[in-house]
Amino acid sequence: MLSKTHNGVLFRPLISCIQSQVRPPFSPLLWQQNQRTRAFSAQPVLRSQESQAQTEPTRKFTYHAAASFSAKYKRFDPTSDVFHFNPYNRIQTRWKRPKSKRPASGQDAFFISRVGDTNALAFGIADGVGGWEDSGVDPADFSHGFCDYMASAAYEHKLDTRESLLTARSLMQRGYDDVCRDVHAGGSTASVAIAGEDGTLEVANLGDSGFVHLRLNAVHSYSEPQTHAFNTPYQLSIVPASMLARAAAFGGAQLCDYPKDADVTQHALKHGDILIFASDGVWDNLFNQDVLRIASRLMIGLGAWKASDGGIQVADSLKPYTQAEDSTQRPLTLQSALAVEIAAAAKLASTNQRVDGPFAKEVQKYYPQENWHGGKVDDICAVVVIVSEDGNSEATKSKL
Repeated sequence: MLSKTHNGVLFRPLISCIQSQVRPPFSPLLWQQNQRTRAFSAQPVLRSQESQAQTEPTRKFTYHAAASFSAKYKRFDPTSDVFHFNPYNRIQTRWKRPKSKRPASGQDAFFISRVGDTNALAFGIADGVGGWEDSGVDPADFSHGFCDYMASAAYEHKLDTRESLLTARSLMQRGYDDVCRDVHAGGSTASVAIAGEDGTLEVANLGDSGFVHLRLNAVHSYSEPQTHAFNTPYQLSIVPASMLARAAAFGGAQLCDYPKDADVTQHALKHGDILIFASDGVWDNLFNQDVLRIASRLMIGLGAWKASDGGIQVADSLKPYTQAEDSTQRPLTLQSALAVEIAAAAKLASTNQRVDGPFAKEVQKYYPQENWHGGKVDDICAVVVIVSEDGNSEATKSKL
């Protein structure tokens, strides 16, 4: 990403322009709507024991999440390169996942977990630093282990007086501390978020992974990358003592940033908001407006966002779109369709040598002699979260 966080600054609306410049050839959810072969139904939401014992707050938010990904030199498969988050699935805590069980996202990694027994959601992206390959280190070991440990910490978190409040930065610190005990070398960027039951969002962003926050068919806010120099992002690192000794003896330095260096921002969420967290494999190839066009086409096409004389409105209930009925088939939801479409668009743009993306624009700015054009081939990973406020009218029915 190439710009600062601007809360509440709306970009040019796209009510009448919902055709993306970079569009994947197939939209499974829109095709499903046209075929009218699948119905959606709501599931009960999680409630903490503490909230059940007390009077219910007037505002209660739930979050519907999915992820899609593609390794750098692999063909993108929209049917398998997708993760459907189910808050009822148990996370195996303190378990080191074998490489064969990792998602096929290359050096990019992600996690999505509920926080304890509440409807709060913790999620994030980590992009393994590819330069470690030159030292014989697999960058994926750090990024995937880091995300696994953050998922475990969020899932195990208990809301009691003995444990401090879980924040985005403290969760990043927990994951970093745990992976440092497990991996001997490596590093990654990190973009970590916690969305609370009260509609608050806290983000800790370190490096050039980042997020875009969409609201009512506009870019509401977005993150600023942290870099030491061009194409040199801030990064969490584990540097072996032997490498530090060589650097001291022969000159040079090893980049090593820490969770305390992350930018932390606070956001207030509303019903119908969309959060897209992604690695630089997305942001180097798609502009924020490209992502907005993809989201607008799906949201308006399905009826989750509705165009009116007064502008864009959100459907009263998003449950028909975000919660799939029990089925032996793979669940098809709005959040998974959005994640797949964004990953597919980034994949297509990364191999397009005729259309300059954000990375190409930056190279042309700082190194015009390089004559760089087109996209940038990289691992790709995107997490999509749709915000839903409980208690809205159920009058709006699904047309899926």
